[in-house]
Amino acid sequence: MLHELVVENYAVVDRLRVRFHAGLNLLTGETGSGKSIVVDALGLLLGGRASADMIRSGQERARVSGVFDAGERAAKVLATAGLDTATEDGELLIEREILSNGKSRVFVNSRPATVSVLKDLAPHLGDIHGQHDQQLLFEPTAQLAMLDAFAHTRDLRARAREVFTAWKRVTSEIALLEGAEQEKNRLLDLWQFQRREIEGASLRSGEDAELEAERRVQQNAGKLLETAGAAYEALYEAPESAWTTARAVTKKLDELARIDAAMEPVRQALEPALIAMQDVSYSLRDYLGRMEANPARLEEIENRLAALDRLKRKYGGSVDDMLAYLDDVTRKINDVENAGERLGELKREQTRVAAEYEKTAAELTARRTTAATQLGQRVEQELKPLAMDRTVFRVVVEPAAEWSETGADRVQFLVSANVGEEPKPMERIASGGELSRIALALKTCLVGPAARSNAPTRTLVFDEIDTGIGGRAAEGVARRLKGLASENQVICVTHLPQIACFADHHYVVGKFERNGRTVAEIAELDGRTSMEEIGRMLSGELLTPEALRNAEELVRAARA
Repeated sequence: MLHELVVENYAVVDRLRVRFHAGLNLLTGETGSGKSIVVDALGLLLGGRASADMIRSGQERARVSGVFDAGERAAKVLATAGLDTATEDGELLIEREILSNGKSRVFVNSRPATVSVLKDLAPHLGDIHGQHDQQLLFEPTAQLAMLDAFAHTRDLRARAREVFTAWKRVTSEIALLEGAEQEKNRLLDLWQFQRREIEGASLRSGEDAELEAERRVQQNAGKLLETAGAAYEALYEAPESAWTTARAVTKKLDELARIDAAMEPVRQALEPALIAMQDVSYSLRDYLGRMEANPARLEEIENRLAALDRLKRKYGGSVDDMLAYLDDVTRKINDVENAGERLGELKREQTRVAAEYEKTAAELTARRTTAATQLGQRVEQELKPLAMDRTVFRVVVEPAAEWSETGADRVQFLVSANVGEEPKPMERIASGGELSRIALALKTCLVGPAARSNAPTRTLVFDEIDTGIGGRAAEGVARRLKGLASENQVICVTHLPQIACFADHHYVVGKFERNGRTVAEIAELDGRTSMEEIGRMLSGELLTPEALRNAEELVRAARA
């Protein structure tokens, strides 16, 4: 239940704060006074779409907040989202800010949340039925959703959606395999040739880099021998080599150290250099022993690199790239060769999933068919006090043109408002007033005691449900709203005094000019001011004694 609503900088609202109560809360006011703004603001708290156009001119942001009772189901949604379930007094505070860039921010119990959390909470907090929602009654998808809500098919629909998704995936994969089979068979010969060509080259990872290095050595063998020989000669072999000179220096340092011990560390510091020069000289000697110019080997390397270059132009810039291409070609060949087996597996899976879907869809159809009869009868009963007592309402369940995630059914609401006329689709026969009453009757069936399944009290909002009706029909609508209010909190925007007189709590919305700006305000009326407002609704701008007496009679009759 909604306890309090605060709206700031929203449309023509500067700031308003209104407390709602259990029972029937009715909002009245002149046309264009801003009654629907309250409904729209509440819609934002239930996950409605936000827009920067909603922000009051000259302001940077709009803000809407509401305090609700936190029931068990709402608490589960919050727990799943990782949010606190309620405040200390068991209430749920929801806030939403709309920024000038069109984005919005959501807070639940003062903690950041997302719009998706609000949408998950909405079914457990409230339900809004606006004027545009009546047009949804013409849509087969909306009619199906209403029948399913009445029939409690949520679990069956979830299973059907899951199975349908699996069937669609398998079917798509089969179509892909069958459609690509001819093209893949055409490419199979090419892939097999490429595999033979690459495998015939006996490639080894990194081979091209190794051959390039060896070719550089063979191409420069003469220079390498000359340079390495000169280095060996200067370092070790020549009479005046570096090693010979360093060795002579060592002997001189030995003589110094025998006389002056302080020179011993100097002599020892030279020793590693002697060892290093000797190691290097041995390495140069071994290098010279191995190195030789080999024209035959150079030709062999050149031929191998040329062969690799020809393959690189086809299959990649390196040997590693060509080996990766070989793996890819091999996989494609295996896919084609195993496609028949895979296709068989998929078709068997398709048959199994299709059978499971048909079973689930049949259960859905059976439950919908039973519920369709019950819903039709219930709606007809609800329409009788709404001055449509001879109306025939039928819910027809037919096979759909194709499978879908909602099952294999198509639902259509048929109505006959005149005796002797065959029931026809609503969009072809229902007037605006009749449509409003049918919408109310359906809503009553969907949220009434028989359909609620012990659900907690919710807030039901009706925005001008009385469009196009009056007289006895208006009184019938009011009594249905009153009946709903015994089980739910009802907030209703109305322009009819025949409905306003049934209010448990009456609010008036008006527009005023303040400091050169138009502002909308809302006020809760007491018994006397409520009577005066109903009288004004009867007589117009000027409240007459006769209108006031008529208002008193209406209220007395409503409470009888």
